[in-house]
Amino acid sequence: MAWRNACDDVAHSKPLFLTIYTTVIVGILVSSLYVFSAIYSSKPAADTSAWLSTPSSFASASEPAFSDESSRLVDQTLNFSQPAIKNSLTNSAPRPPNKGIRPIWEVPPRNKRMPPLKAFRLTKELVQQRVKDNVIIVTFGNYAFMDFILTWVKHLTDLGLSNLLVGAMDTKLLEALYWKGVPVFDMGSHMSTVDVGWGSPTFHKMGREKVILIDSILPYGFELLMCDTDMVWLKNPLPYLARYPEADVLTSSDQVIPTVVDDSLETWQEVSGAYNIGIFHWRPTESATKLAKEWKKMLLADEKIWDQNGFNEIVRKQLGPPVDEESGLVYAFDGKLKLGILPASIFCSGHTYFVQAMYQQLRLEPYAVHTTFQYAGTEGKRHRLREAMVFHDPPEYYNPPGGFLSFKPSIPKNLLLSGNHNIESHFSLVNYQMKQIRTALALASLLNRTLVMPPLWCRVDRLWFSHPGVLEGTMTRQPFLCPLDHVFEVNVMLQALPEEEFGPGINIREYSILDNPSMPSEVKNSWLDVHLCKEGARDCEASNATTFGEVLRFPKHSNDETFLKVFSSFKDVKVIQFSSMQDAFTGFSDKEREERFRKRVKRYVGIWCCVMDHTPGHIYYDMYWDEKPAWKPIPPQSAEEDRPPW
Repeated sequence: MAWRNACDDVAHSKPLFLTIYTTVIVGILVSSLYVFSAIYSSKPAADTSAWLSTPSSFASASEPAFSDESSRLVDQTLNFSQPAIKNSLTNSAPRPPNKGIRPIWEVPPRNKRMPPLKAFRLTKELVQQRVKDNVIIVTFGNYAFMDFILTWVKHLTDLGLSNLLVGAMDTKLLEALYWKGVPVFDMGSHMSTVDVGWGSPTFHKMGREKVILIDSILPYGFELLMCDTDMVWLKNPLPYLARYPEADVLTSSDQVIPTVVDDSLETWQEVSGAYNIGIFHWRPTESATKLAKEWKKMLLADEKIWDQNGFNEIVRKQLGPPVDEESGLVYAFDGKLKLGILPASIFCSGHTYFVQAMYQQLRLEPYAVHTTFQYAGTEGKRHRLREAMVFHDPPEYYNPPGGFLSFKPSIPKNLLLSGNHNIESHFSLVNYQMKQIRTALALASLLNRTLVMPPLWCRVDRLWFSHPGVLEGTMTRQPFLCPLDHVFEVNVMLQALPEEEFGPGINIREYSILDNPSMPSEVKNSWLDVHLCKEGARDCEASNATTFGEVLRFPKHSNDETFLKVFSSFKDVKVIQFSSMQDAFTGFSDKEREERFRKRVKRYVGIWCCVMDHTPGHIYYDMYWDEKPAWKPIPPQSAEEDRPPW
């Protein structure tokens, strides 16, 4: 009856109202049809299938899956917070090679459950989704290397590359990468989530996982660029690799003496360093597939063989003749495998990049840097990449609580350049810098600030075997800007030592951090320069009054009470930079705190290695060398003396 009355009203209405009523009724009918079609449609949602690269992603809902709650907890524990990913990791993601999958860094919907574990199995279909121009770029690791992996992915996406996959050796990493929008697959390793340490049994297990992975992917018919997680890409390597279409395997090496001075392959006859399997490219040829299978068989038969040593042994079974006169390729392994050795000047090791800076001297553009030839474990690797400003940290890393303390190191010319470059002149130079750093560490502790370590100069190289100072034939300049881990135990500096025994912890940052483009403007624009002056000189008083240009003149030889009194007025300043650390601080008045501080920083320095014709050949650095008048840079003269000076 109501509908009939309404129709009668419409029929007797004016034309304008008739038009309005008709439009409303038609709109209601169309909306109803749309809603009913959405409810009863049998078409599956595309969220999961668009992200995963395998039909197994359509697994039934009854199979076990990661819970939304567990994914939230994992997300909160990541080294990269969600805002960090949003701010620094999503701005340059290239489109994936296949239109049906999500771009890297595009986070899956949070209202969707994570697919079951079996959806992440390595299959040809999964790899095919990411392949471009028949090439796939792969790395793998466990949760302890989460920040390295994100850095690795970020560099590739910045270069416009999206044909990549990450193998997860534990489910914690798998889940974390999935919720970060990184293409990941399960390696089924069930490995520990902690750092395993170089040379440990678990480390060797990781090496076996690498060859198993290579042996699994090559039969899919794709070219494989396999990488360790402790390296970063600085330039798109695919055009370079495509220059050698006949190569079965292209490998990096530990070569430290250049055999070429351009960007051609190393001269294989002159390569004395080991082939390094941290960066190598495989084509799915018969010879390469055969090599992978034989290498895998060797490693699985003897768990004591290091994967890299095994690779070198097999590949060098036969080496030569050259494939031709121009390419630089050589027949290896079974006499049929075509091998090329990537130039260490641009596919850099930790030595050719951080010590020699070979690419700079040869005016070449580096493609990659691999953190080999370094010390202080994983922390040393991370710090080196940070020094080079190629490691991606979350925003809070650049704005720590309490702010920064930095200083301009002063080094006399004669310590850098005069006399011969030898052990004595090297230790004189390093000790001079070490004393200033010791003072800076004390002030950073006193003022509760993060110390920006200064650039460190060395006159001789550090290696793990005896040598004459620098290796003959290398391009190491003397003096050279040396990595912090050449002198300091970076891993100990970052370790949480018990405060009751070692005093408050002292946070540090790399020398280049204030020049890093990731440094926020709010930090750069909050700056105080402190000029040390002689007490009693004009305008040299212990006050918080700054001069023109926001410069504070502050007396040398000040005690902790004076420092705290003056600098408490500048606690909101982000960066306090001293003109020098020479004679800046007289020490802690609290003798107990002074003793704990000394106990802490004595452990911060390591060894130099190694002198010729002496066992042991290493020499211990001593943070308080200046308190020992008879101190000399000599190795321990007996087993009883072979211990650090603390």
